[in-house]
Amino acid sequence: MSDGINQVFLMGNLGGDAELRTSEKGSVLKMNLATTESWLDKDNVKQERTEWHTVKVFGRRGEALAKHLRKGTKLFVQGRIQYGSYEKDGQKRYTTDVVAQEISFAGGPSNGAFVSKGSDPKPQSLPF
Repeated sequence: MSDGINQVFLMGNLGGDAELRTSEKGSVLKMNLATTESWLDKDNVKQERTEWHTVKVFGRRGEALAKHLRKGTKLFVQGRIQYGSYEKDGQKRYTTDVVAQEISFAGGPSNGAFVSKGSDPKPQSLPF
Protein backbone atom coordinates (compact mmCIF):
# COMPACT_ATOMS: atom_id res chain seq x y z
CA MET A 1 0.00 0.00 0.00
CA SER A 2 1.31 3.47 -0.83
CA ASP A 3 1.59 6.32 1.62
CA GLY A 4 0.12 8.94 -0.70
CA ILE A 5 -2.03 9.66 -3.72
CA ASN A 6 -0.77 11.23 -6.93
CA GLN A 7 -3.82 11.49 -9.18
CA VAL A 8 -4.94 14.12 -11.69
CA PHE A 9 -8.03 14.37 -13.90
CA LEU A 10 -8.13 16.77 -16.85
CA MET A 11 -10.57 17.49 -19.65
CA GLY A 12 -9.54 19.87 -22.37
CA ASN A 13 -8.47 20.37 -25.96
CA LEU A 14 -5.15 19.66 -27.64
CA GLY A 15 -3.28 22.82 -28.58
CA GLY A 16 -1.52 21.05 -31.46
CA ASP A 17 -1.01 17.61 -32.93
CA ALA A 18 0.47 15.10 -30.48
CA GLU A 19 4.18 14.48 -31.09
CA LEU A 20 5.65 10.96 -31.02
CA ARG A 21 9.37 10.58 -30.27
CA THR A 22 11.33 7.36 -30.27
CA SER A 23 14.73 6.78 -28.70
CA GLU A 24 16.78 3.84 -27.46
CA LYS A 25 14.77 4.07 -24.21
CA GLY A 26 11.44 3.66 -26.05
CA SER A 27 8.60 5.78 -27.38
CA VAL A 28 6.94 8.77 -25.76
CA LEU A 29 3.92 10.66 -27.04
CA LYS A 30 3.85 14.27 -25.88
CA MET A 31 0.90 16.63 -26.15
CA ASN A 32 -0.19 19.99 -24.78
CA LEU A 33 -3.68 19.99 -23.30
CA ALA A 34 -5.50 23.26 -22.62
CA THR A 35 -8.02 23.48 -19.80
CA THR A 36 -10.08 26.65 -19.50
CA GLU A 37 -12.03 27.86 -16.52
CA SER A 38 -14.48 30.75 -16.62
CA TRP A 39 -16.21 32.84 -13.98
CA LEU A 40 -18.06 36.10 -13.55
CA ASP A 41 -16.10 38.89 -11.91
CA LYS A 42 -17.54 41.39 -9.41
CA ASP A 43 -18.95 43.45 -12.33
CA ASN A 44 -20.69 40.36 -13.75
CA VAL A 45 -18.25 40.21 -16.70
CA LYS A 46 -17.17 36.78 -17.88
CA GLN A 47 -13.49 36.08 -17.28
CA GLU A 48 -11.44 33.11 -18.55
CA ARG A 49 -8.09 31.58 -17.75
CA THR A 50 -6.44 28.81 -19.75
CA GLU A 51 -3.86 26.48 -18.22
CA TRP A 52 -1.55 24.38 -20.40
CA HIS A 53 -0.60 20.87 -19.31
CA THR A 54 2.12 18.71 -20.84
CA VAL A 55 0.75 15.16 -21.07
CA LYS A 56 2.92 12.14 -21.87
CA VAL A 57 2.04 8.58 -22.85
CA PHE A 58 4.82 5.99 -22.95
CA GLY A 59 5.36 2.87 -25.06
CA ARG A 60 2.96 1.18 -27.44
CA ARG A 61 -0.05 3.03 -26.05
CA GLY A 62 1.54 6.30 -27.16
CA GLU A 63 2.37 4.87 -30.56
CA ALA A 64 -1.25 3.73 -31.06
CA LEU A 65 -2.73 7.04 -29.92
CA ALA A 66 -0.37 9.19 -32.02
CA LYS A 67 -2.38 8.53 -35.18
CA HIS A 68 -5.57 9.93 -33.65
CA LEU A 69 -4.60 12.97 -31.56
CA ARG A 70 -4.81 16.17 -33.57
CA LYS A 71 -5.11 19.84 -32.69
CA GLY A 72 -8.49 20.62 -31.15
CA THR A 73 -9.26 17.04 -30.08
CA LYS A 74 -11.16 17.08 -26.79
CA LEU A 75 -9.77 14.56 -24.30
CA PHE A 76 -10.37 13.28 -20.80
CA VAL A 77 -7.05 12.36 -19.18
CA GLN A 78 -6.48 10.53 -15.91
CA GLY A 79 -2.90 10.24 -14.75
CA ARG A 80 -0.25 11.31 -12.28
CA ILE A 81 2.03 14.34 -11.87
CA GLN A 82 5.73 13.79 -12.55
CA TYR A 83 8.42 16.39 -11.95
CA GLY A 84 11.77 16.38 -13.71
CA SER A 85 14.75 18.54 -14.59
CA TYR A 86 17.37 18.86 -17.30
CA GLU A 87 20.24 21.17 -18.28
CA LYS A 88 20.07 23.49 -21.28
CA ASP A 89 22.68 26.14 -22.09
CA GLY A 90 24.22 25.66 -18.66
CA GLN A 91 20.91 26.38 -16.92
CA LYS A 92 18.93 23.83 -14.92
CA ARG A 93 15.32 23.71 -16.09
CA TYR A 94 12.38 22.07 -14.39
CA THR A 95 9.40 20.25 -15.89
CA THR A 96 5.96 19.28 -14.66
CA ASP A 97 4.22 16.58 -16.71
CA VAL A 98 1.06 14.54 -16.47
CA VAL A 99 1.85 10.89 -17.18
CA ALA A 100 -1.40 9.56 -18.62
CA GLN A 101 -2.76 6.28 -17.32
CA GLU A 102 -6.12 6.58 -19.08
CA ILE A 103 -7.18 8.70 -22.06
CA SER A 104 -10.58 8.89 -23.71
CA PHE A 105 -12.06 11.11 -26.36
CA ALA A 106 -14.50 13.56 -24.80
CA GLY A 107 -16.36 14.66 -27.91
CA GLY A 108 -16.15 15.17 -31.65
CA PRO A 109 -15.99 12.51 -34.37
CA SER A 110 -14.65 9.74 -32.13
CA ASN A 111 -17.65 10.17 -29.82
CA GLY A 112 -15.70 8.71 -26.89
CA ALA A 113 -15.41 5.32 -28.56
CA PHE A 114 -11.75 4.69 -27.78
CA VAL A 115 -10.35 4.39 -24.28
CA SER A 116 -6.69 3.70 -23.53
CA LYS A 117 -6.10 2.27 -20.05
CA GLY A 118 -3.35 0.91 -17.86
CA SER A 119 -0.73 -1.25 -19.48
CA ASP A 120 0.10 -1.40 -23.15
CA PRO A 121 -2.81 -2.80 -25.15
CA LYS A 122 -2.35 -5.86 -27.33
CA PRO A 123 -2.49 -4.84 -31.02
CA GLN A 124 -5.60 -6.96 -31.66
CA SER A 125 -7.48 -5.19 -28.83
CA LEU A 126 -7.32 -1.78 -30.52
CA PRO A 127 -10.64 -0.71 -32.08
CA PHE A 128 -9.02 0.57 -35.29
